[in-house]
Formats: sequence, structure tokens, C-alpha cells
Amino acid sequence: MTDTRKSLAELGIVDAVQLEALFAALREEFDRAAAEARDGTEWEALRVAWAGRKAGKLRQITENWLKPAPPELKRAVGQHLNELRAHLEATLAKPPQAGAAAVAAAEAERVDLSLPGIERYLGVRHILSQVLDEIQQIFLRIGFTVVDGPEIETPYYNFEALNMPADHPARDMWDTLYVETPRPGELLLRTHTSPMQIRWMEEHQPPVRIIVPGKVYRHDNPDATHAFAFYQVEGLAVDTDITFCDFRGVMDYFVKEFFGPKVKTRLQPSYFPFTEPSADVYGSCFVCEGAGCRLCKQSGWIELCGAGMVDPAVYGFVGYDAKKFSGFAFGMGVERMAMLKYGINDIQLFFQNDVRFLRQFR
Repeated sequence: MTDTRKSLAELGIVDAVQLEALFAALREEFDRAAAEARDGTEWEALRVAWAGRKAGKLRQITENWLKPAPPELKRAVGQHLNELRAHLEATLAKPPQAGAAAVAAAEAERVDLSLPGIERYLGVRHILSQVLDEIQQIFLRIGFTVVDGPEIETPYYNFEALNMPADHPARDMWDTLYVETPRPGELLLRTHTSPMQIRWMEEHQPPVRIIVPGKVYRHDNPDATHAFAFYQVEGLAVDTDITFCDFRGVMDYFVKEFFGPKVKTRLQPSYFPFTEPSADVYGSCFVCEGAGCRLCKQSGWIELCGAGMVDPAVYGFVGYDAKKFSGFAFGMGVERMAMLKYGINDIQLFFQNDVRFLRQFR
């Protein structure tokens, strides 16, 4: 690299031939530096280094070579300096190919604020969480409390305290999954959230108004309407003078709040070991409005949940006075409520994590 801070004498330049070679070397040095400049920042640094007014090489040549040059070389130094200056100015006025490409790339990356924004998909709550929350909010508005319980239960809370002793045929209604322990049959995965009826009443005196949302497990083969794990909401209300009319009113209120005010309800006799009398709650088909369609199997009615008045025998397990207290209980599947409300025909869609399905429920 040619040191323009030294005088010609210090560089050993004594004739015109050496002077011409010196300026030719300077020009090659500049051209090489210009070719290596990759962006606007490097291009500006090149301009300052060579054409800067305070310490540029052209300024140094003028001060260190031209002014103190001997008379026989002064004219030649001035001529070569003017030629070098013209070359620098012409080159610096137009960026080289690399610099132009960088400028073009920067222009391409420039954000045009007038263009429409890019839609970015945000995560949403799972449809089951939305439905479960809606069910809970309906019952919270009429004084119920949300409680939770263990998913691993004992046969006592899952069956016996709910009026199903070991030899009771009603146990066949639930396909139970037992937990492997040193003593077979000691623990199981709860088949319903009803055990929390007993656990809560053991520790609380009436009035009782609770709902118990949670996951339950059954030994079912998965298909369009069955799953080995699903969500259920259990409800229980116990107090003095609770009647069947109170039970009917609560069920009618829930159905209208969840499916719409036009939906009617009716009760059909059924059987559950821990309620007496027992009933299946039906709602008028909200698709055909009772006229008959594929969803309601042309009947005009859709089965929603099982319920009934708490069997007095259950009170004996928790120390309640069956002559003083009465109440009702109900249980509904959250997946079934979601399938009916949103027209979903396969329960397995809830668990397959297909974003095309999940994005429908924003």
C-alpha cells in the first residue's frame, strides 16, 4: 500500500518514470478497494479514505507530493494528480456492481406500509375447553360452585357409596379400568365424576350446590361416539325441601341457556343406582325444531344427559338425614354437548389435534 503521508524524496521518487509508476500503483490500489466494497457503508468509507477533504489520499498527495515537489517534477505530479482525481470522482459517482446489488437488495427488503398486513394465525382455546367453560358459567349464575376431585379412585367412592355394592349388577354399566397395585381391585380410573358427590357431602353439610367437571375413563373401543377417556360434568344439589320441580326447572334452564331459548325439555323414566326416581333429560331438536331430521332420528327429541333425585340410600354413606334433606344429581358428557351444539359427527376429532378442525372454533 502506497504511503501518501511521506514525501516523494522519502519514497525514493527522483524522475518522471518512477512518478508515473507510483500513480499507476495508486490507481490500481483504489480500483481494487472499490471492487471489494460490498455495501453503502463500505462505499462511504472508501470515499472518505480517498477523497475526504481533511485526510483523504488526494489531500495528502497535494500536501506531501505536489507542494514540496522539485521544479522538474511539479508539473508531472500536478498532471498525474488531476488524472487520479478525475478517475476517483467518476468511479465514486457510480457504485460498482457489488454496491448496486446491495442497494437493490435493500430496496427489495423495504417495507411498504401501504400493503395489506399478513394474517398470522393465533392459538385458540380448544373447543372442549370453550364448551366446558360455557357449561360452568351457566351453573355458576344460579349459585352452583365448581369443585374438582381425583381421577384415580377407590371402588368405595366410585361404586359402593353410590349405592352399588360389589355384587350389584349396575356395575356392569361401567367398563372399568383398574390400576395395577399389589392388591387387585384396590384402585381404578374413575368411570364418572359422581364420586365427588360422596367426597363433598362427607365434608360439607347442606346446602350443597356443586358441579364437578373432569376427565373420566372407560374400557370402550374408540369409534365415532365412544372414547376410552372423555370429559363429564356432574351436578349435585342437596337442601331442605328440594323437589322434583326444582330439578326439572334447573334442567330446563340449562338446556335453554346452552342450546337456545326455543329448545323445550322433557324427562323420560330411566335407571341409575344412585338416583330415585331417575330420568333421561331430552331437548327438542334445535336443528329441525321438532319436525324430525337425521340428528334426532326423526323423533324430534335428542337425549342430553342422565339425572334424577338423589336416592335416600346414598345419604346413609355421608351421614345426612334422608327425612330432612333431599336433592337431585345429573351428569352430562362435555363431548356430547359439543357434538350436538356444533354438528360434529365424530368424537375422535376432539383428540386428533387437526388444526383444520380446531381453527373452526375461534
